[in-house]
Parts: sequence; C-alpha cells; structure tokens
Amino acid sequence: MQKEYLMESEDVISQLNTSHHGLSDTEVEERRTKFGLNKLTEGKKESLIHKFLKELTNFMTIILIAAALISGATSLYSGESMIDTFIILLVVIINAVLGVYQEAKAESAIESLQEMAAATSKVIRNDKHMVVRSEELVPGDIILLEAGDSVPADSRILESASLKVEEAALTGESLSVSKIESVVGNGAAEVALGDRKNMVYTGSTVVYGRGKAVVCHTGMETEIGHIANALNAAKDEETPLQIKLNQLSKILSVLVLVICGLMFAIDLIRVGLSGNGIHLQELIDTFMIAVSLAVAAIPEGLAAVVTILLSIGVTKMSKKRAIIRRLTAVETLGCTQIICSDKTGTLTQNKMTVVEHATDHETMLMTAMALCSDAELDTDKGEAVGEPTECALVNDAFKNGLAKNELKKSYARIGEAPFDSMRKMMSTVHKKEDNTLIQFTKGAPDEVLKRCTRAYIGGKEVEMTEEIRTRILHANKSMADKALRVLCGAMRSWDHEPESYEPAVLEQDLVYLGLSGMIDPVRPEVKAAIKECQEAGIRPIMITGDHRDTAVAIAKELGILENESMAITGAELSKISDEDLLKTIQNYSVYARVQPEHKVRIVKTWKRLSKVTAMTGDGVNDAPSIKEADIGVGMGITGTDVTKDVADMVLADDNFATIVSAVAEGRRIYDNIRKAIQFLLSSNLAEVISVFIASILGFTILKPVHLLWINLITDCFPAIGLGMEAGESDIMKREPRNPKDGIFSDGVGGETVFQGFVIAILTLAAYFVGHYMESGVWEVAESADGMTMAFLALSLLEMFHSFNMRSRTDSVFKLKTKNVFLNVSLCMSFVLTTAVIYVPFLREAFSFEFISFKEYIVAVLIAVSIIPIMEILKLIKRR
Repeated sequence: MQKEYLMESEDVISQLNTSHHGLSDTEVEERRTKFGLNKLTEGKKESLIHKFLKELTNFMTIILIAAALISGATSLYSGESMIDTFIILLVVIINAVLGVYQEAKAESAIESLQEMAAATSKVIRNDKHMVVRSEELVPGDIILLEAGDSVPADSRILESASLKVEEAALTGESLSVSKIESVVGNGAAEVALGDRKNMVYTGSTVVYGRGKAVVCHTGMETEIGHIANALNAAKDEETPLQIKLNQLSKILSVLVLVICGLMFAIDLIRVGLSGNGIHLQELIDTFMIAVSLAVAAIPEGLAAVVTILLSIGVTKMSKKRAIIRRLTAVETLGCTQIICSDKTGTLTQNKMTVVEHATDHETMLMTAMALCSDAELDTDKGEAVGEPTECALVNDAFKNGLAKNELKKSYARIGEAPFDSMRKMMSTVHKKEDNTLIQFTKGAPDEVLKRCTRAYIGGKEVEMTEEIRTRILHANKSMADKALRVLCGAMRSWDHEPESYEPAVLEQDLVYLGLSGMIDPVRPEVKAAIKECQEAGIRPIMITGDHRDTAVAIAKELGILENESMAITGAELSKISDEDLLKTIQNYSVYARVQPEHKVRIVKTWKRLSKVTAMTGDGVNDAPSIKEADIGVGMGITGTDVTKDVADMVLADDNFATIVSAVAEGRRIYDNIRKAIQFLLSSNLAEVISVFIASILGFTILKPVHLLWINLITDCFPAIGLGMEAGESDIMKREPRNPKDGIFSDGVGGETVFQGFVIAILTLAAYFVGHYMESGVWEVAESADGMTMAFLALSLLEMFHSFNMRSRTDSVFKLKTKNVFLNVSLCMSFVLTTAVIYVPFLREAFSFEFISFKEYIVAVLIAVSIIPIMEILKLIKRR
C-alpha cells in the first residue's frame, strides 16, 4: 500500500474508503472491531497473586512470619498446641488481603478518574460535526484540528488554514512545522518523518491555525506506537504526605528494632544472672515479647489507609465535577491562598447572546460576524456549535434570517488568518457568487479600529476621521459599561487573491462595519462562592481579555473589587517593573485586556510573595501560566488538550464554584488524613507503652497475636471511617494551611503523645483491676483475667477514641453530622472483640480467660472514660 504522504488527498480518502462527509455509525463500529481502540498497548498489570506476595515481603510481615515459625517449632518440640502459630499466620494473610484490596481500590479510583479526563476529538461523522473520545477514532474518520489540540491519530491533511504543529515528541525539533495539503517527496519512495508536511502524528500538538485531516493509522499502528513510546501514561506518584509517612514508618521500624534488640538482650542478661540458666522456652518467650513490642509500635496500615483515603477523596471530588489529575493537588488545594480565574465561562455562564448592535448596516455586520467564525450552525437543533462567543454571532445572524450554512454558499471561504490572542482578531477571505473577493475581520474593537482607514456610514464608505473614531469608541464604552462583551466587525474588498494569508497582509486598510455587544450572565452560584473564598482567607483574582469596563462591572457584581482602582490593564501592567509589581500586586484584583505572558508574570509574582496560587485557563497560550501555578486548573468544556495535559485539576463544568468546592474538599481530606494518622499513632504508642512497662515489670499484658488483632480490627477500619468524616463547620472559615507545616504541627504531635499515654495508663489499669477481681490482691503478677480485661479495654479504648478524633476541638456530643462508616466500624469491632472472649474455641485460641459480666462492664467503663478525658482536654483548648 502506497504511503499516504506520497498520495493526493482524494486518493487517500478513496484508499481508506471514506468521504469528506465522514463515516457512518455502522462503518465506525465495523472498523473499531477490525482495528481496535485508538490507544497504545498498556504495560502488563501486576496480578493479584504478585500483589499478595509483595505484601508478604514487607519487612515487619517477614518478622511476624519468622515469629510464627519459631513459635510453631517450639510448640512441636514441647508438644503444645500450635494455635498461636496459626492465628499469627491467619492475621498476616488477612492483613495482606486487605492491603491488596486497598491497592486495587486505589488503582480503580485512579483509572476511573483517567477515564473521566480522557482526551476528546472533533470529528465529522454522518456529515455532522461531533465530539468523541479520541480512543474511539478509526481509520477513515475525518478530524478537525485547531490551536491547542493534541493530534489524536496519524492523519493526512485535507485542509490547512495556517496550520502549524509542534512535533518535538517525535522529531526532537522544537520549532513548529507549517502543514500543507499537497503531496510531498517529488516522487521519492520514502520521506523522512520531519519532512512529511502533509501529515500529522499522534503525540504532536497544534499550536496555530486550524485544519481538517483523515485518520490513516490508530493505536499501535501509529508512528508513536511503532516506537512503543507510551505518551501521557499515568505514572505512579506519591504525595508529599505519603513520602513523609513512608519516611516516618522507616524511622519507626529502625527505632523499634533497636528497642526490641535491647529488650531482648536485657531479658537474656536478667535470666542469665538469675543463675538458673537460659532455657529454650524462656528464650522463645523473650523473643515473643520483643516481637510484641515491634507489632505494637509500627502502624502497619498507616500508608495503606492514607492511600485509600486519598483515592476515595479524589473520587468524591470527581463526582463534584473536579477531576484531580495529580494526587499532589489534593494536599496543595488545602493551602490555596490566591485563585486567579478567567471570567468567561468560569465566573459567567458561557452562554453568550448578542443583545445590541452599533452599525449603519446591520445585515452586513451580522453576515461578516457569522462568516468570520469557526462555529457552525446545527440545523437540527437550530443553534450553533463551537466556541461560545462565535456561537453567539452565528445564532444572532440565524435569528435574523441569515443562516450560516446558506451564507457559505454565497460566500465560499478560500483563506484565513486564524484568531490569535496576541492580535485579538481573526480574518477570513471569501469568494462571492460573482467571483469577486471580500474579506471579513472581527476582533477587539480597539485593535480592529487601529487597522480601519474607512467606515461604512450612511449607506456608503467614508474616510475614518477622529470624530468617527471617537464616536465608535464612545459606543464601545457605552456597551462595556453595561457589562457587554464587544466585538468589532470590518471588511475589505480584493480585486485579486491575496499573495499571502498572513495577518500582516490581510489586516490593514479595513472598512469599519460596526459593533456587536453580547452578554454572558454571571453564574448564579459564583457570587456565594466568591464570598466563601474571602471568608476562607482566599483571594479571588479575575483575569480576562475583555475590556476594562466590562471586567470591572462583572467584578463589582461578584464582589471581587470595591472600586475601579483595583483594576489594571495588560498595557498598564507591561509598564510596571517586576520589583514594583512585587510591591503593588496586592492592590489589584482585576486584570483586563491581558496577554498570556501577563498571566505567567502574575503567578510568579504571587509565588514570590510565598502565596499558594491557583490559575485557570483554557487556551493553548494559557498552558505556561497553568504549569507555573501551584494548582493549574484546566477547563473541561472549553479547554484545549494542551491545557488539560499540564493542569493538576480539570473542571468538568468550567465553573469557579467548583474550584471553591474542590478547595473545601481538599481541606476536608487533609484534615481527615491527619485525624486518621493521629488516631493510628496514638493507638500504637499506647500499645508500645503498655507492652514496654509490662515487660519491665515482668508480666505479659498482651501477646503478639492480641496486638495483631487490635491493629487489624480496631485500628484499620476506624481510621478509614475517620477519613469519611464530613468537613467541620468552620473548615471554610479558617485561614489556608501553611504548606510548610508538617503532619505534627499545630500541637498534633503533643496531643498524639498525650493520648497515647492516657490510653496506655487506662489499659494497664484494666490489667491490674482484672487481676484484683480475679485474685483479690493488688500485685504485679501474671494474670489471665488481667490480660483478657486489658485486651478488651484497649480494643474498646481505641474504638471510643476514634469518636474523639472526629474533631480535634469540638465536642463529639455537639457534632451535627453523622459518620455511618465509623458507627458500623464500631459495632463490627465491638461484636468481634466480644466474640473472641466469649466464643469458646476463639477464647482458647487467643489464650483468654472467661470473664464475668461484672468484669466485662468494668472494662467497658474504663474504655468509655477516654471520651470525658478528651472532652476536658478539648474544653481547655477551646478556652
């Protein structure tokens, strides 16, 4: 089969058995069955067995397995029951299964988010323009490309309107390549990839202009597929919090091993000095005490719990239309201090409607505006499809009897200079039915007027005078004062086809036609979101390409600024030095008529002031500022592929209120993760203190299997339950969290230690009370009842303490929300813990003693006492 770039475009269409009208639905399905999805083959995923074995290779798990094997060997040697060995191994297996489950759940959450953030492409199918997921493209599809799009498949150019593509991912060439429609190679049998100017390839990016192309190859048959370069593949990443916790776990592991080694050595020396010699059973008992301490000290589920809470959190965010592309964004959201937002579509509804004209030739103005746009009229729906501003112009013409699809028959487009944010305008050249040529230009009034030498007034063309220009600018300001977005229309006649369609050639000597004023109403929920931002210590900043007066009017309505002195234009900003801007940037809340480079400068300046800054954007030129920001926010509806690719978060609804909602959710997730961490560490610290003191005093308070059970049942599930806690009532009334603050800042470290000691003291108290109720003597000695009551008390202490942790400051009795997951966890843990003590074979397996109802109630009361103790502490903190 001949290479597509060596063939005429019509021959390529014929070879692919398609047409300019696109494929039918039936043809698409048939080709998808034949060629598969348009995506690269994914790397082989780890099997469940492999994940399970990986869980068993955890350092502490290996120690537990070793302990179980030694215990088993001892039991065989002495002829005793091997029940301890089986229980330890069972708990290890259950822990590993839970680890695999949590990892799978986290992976599933991330996959579903990737699914939501999947790239889309504009195609023509059944002679209609539509948007489909890029992975659904098939050879023969007709795709439409414009600035900001990622090329979704290897395709042959059919039409190019100043189309330029950056192909560095494939060719290594950083300069963009101008694309053409004609055959390349001059009859050569092969042409180098970088010279195939009539082709576009997967992994490249459209940086200018627009075009139409036919898909030739998809998936692994693309050039990028041949070199197996999995672009945009999701990478495993850890958040700063996860990294800190992994480091903490390693430090704890080393410390615990050192302490265990010392305890083991001290016990051996103590037994040796007793003069009775060291017996095997004593050696084993000493080893098991050291293992108990290790099991008690290390919160095995800490990293897993944090991962699962993050994954659940981002899934919840996605349901609120905020798609998190990088887990690190979750932590940063809680620190956000500045939100720089576009106006159109984010603060407003993005439903532009033309409501006013200023012209002496309304029909020609509407014709010019409709034809000088890339929006198309969907005759079935009776409304335009495309960029909102251009849709408003096409809809305006249609309502006045000028349907764009009919206008195109009389004015065939033969060339164009696409819209560019630097020029703030676009131009199209058309051939009329009488073969004469006419050009239409639309754009920002102040920019278009600079290029107008004449004006259409009173039914004829007249020279542009200062008086006319002043009158036009006055009409422009009058519209802008009403918060209307104003576009200027102009035209130019040609007696021959332009030698070039470059803007410099087309956009001069224009004839002014008139102004069209349109309004994009403020989103009703945004005003409340702005107020919530301000109460949360977050400053909203509006950045727009619109006229200053329009921006100020909208900003005042939303409460973003109080007076006009807080607004500045891009031109004024350019005159301010970086150092002066650093001193004065806090004076500005609105930036109008800005260029993309201004956005980068604004972000950098706020960051120099150590302010955590979020920046929204949709166009290809917004990518640098979004990448520069601490939180880059891409628009899911109007955003280009390039913008979404560099964003940390994508708004599925392009709504400012969604950003604020995401900030609140980010704060809630971080708060709850800290609560879960504090709960786990204080619980484990209590276990360490209890075991350590008991071993020093010479009795066994809890065995390794008891501690494993507690860590599995009464630690893990309540910790996850704390992650489900609703946001506290004042969560958006606090100042943003300092990103430099660690996990244990704001007194969390001290509270953790205090809580650990309190729980340990109460656990030891339960042991001694149990021994007293069994023997009637207060003494330090081994006690089966004491061990059973200590186990029951510690289990219930941790369960009740999880309720304390629902809020670090508010009374648990005054919380207005319910935590169903935590309640279920408590009930389940309560039942299982009770069963271990009262079901005969379980009681025997765990070496517990049957305790009376009275002893049971005493243990429960000791455990419940943790709630009033913590309530007193909270009361002191509040006062």
